[in-house]
Amino acid sequence: MSIKTILLLALMAVVAVMCVSCVMRFGKRSNQYSPHASFENLGVDDFQTLIADENVQLLDVRTRDEYDEGHIAGAALVDVNDSSFVEKAMALLDHERPVAVYCRSGRRSARAAIQLATQGLTVSNLDGGVIAWEDAGKALVK
Repeated sequence: MSIKTILLLALMAVVAVMCVSCVMRFGKRSNQYSPHASFENLGVDDFQTLIADENVQLLDVRTRDEYDEGHIAGAALVDVNDSSFVEKAMALLDHERPVAVYCRSGRRSARAAIQLATQGLTVSNLDGGVIAWEDAGKALVK
């Protein structure tokens, strides 16, 4: 075997290991943002089933203006961009009950989910946010 062949095989092995590592880290139901805080990403139907449970707390983490334009029925509002988000959310939420969070696209709520999970809460995030919710034909309260 030539040196070029050996180097090519070594490079391919490194790339394969990196790919497997990415798949393990960025899996759909894993927390892709922090290794220390765990939350679950749910599609629209699973999220709707979850929030039908009266024990689950529903939290909208968008701005007041976004919330007023339309939100999921029963959702409380705490803006994740507020510098005191964690303090406000922890004061509002029952720490013994699970929390379902959402935003417009799922990014801010994933950030909120990390922060809440770090506080010891059980958190689920609406994958795709309100955009996915509306695309699936689900209603918003205006």
